[in-house]
Amino acid sequence: MNGGPHAREDAVYVAAQTAGALCGAVLADAMFAEPLVRWSGHERYAPHLWLGEAVATAGLIVLVLGLPRVRRAHPAPVAAASSIGSAYWLTSSTGFANPAVTVGRALTDTFAGIAPGSVPMFVVAQVGGLMAGLALFGMLLGMRLGRPAVVSPAPAVPPSPP
Repeated sequence: MNGGPHAREDAVYVAAQTAGALCGAVLADAMFAEPLVRWSGHERYAPHLWLGEAVATAGLIVLVLGLPRVRRAHPAPVAAASSIGSAYWLTSSTGFANPAVTVGRALTDTFAGIAPGSVPMFVVAQVGGLMAGLALFGMLLGMRLGRPAVVSPAPAVPPSPP
């Protein structure tokens, strides 16, 4: 059974993101003199948290897909970091917005952690946020799946007469 031309690349990407999140959690614990691996006891199991997670994920999806579409990809790294920072402060879930990050944060029993039992619903919320973000992206940039939006530069404004 063939998973498509990109299935192997996708699997490697998911594995790399998850490994990076796990290593990042261990490194963060080491920097703060915490046990390197300790399952989180921080329960995050409530509908308002799942809604916050979906909102954070949708916003990140629109940003990541939208910047290149409007020919503004160069600030994407700073914009993505700013989006996650904003989601931390402005959503009820503290904006994990990525299943790999969610898994990594299950390894730390700090304020940033998430209990392993709370992870599955956060991932479900992130998938919902992905779908909402794709729909919003399509509405904002006038595209349907499979048909790219045409984004034209702003018209030049002629100089005003003296």
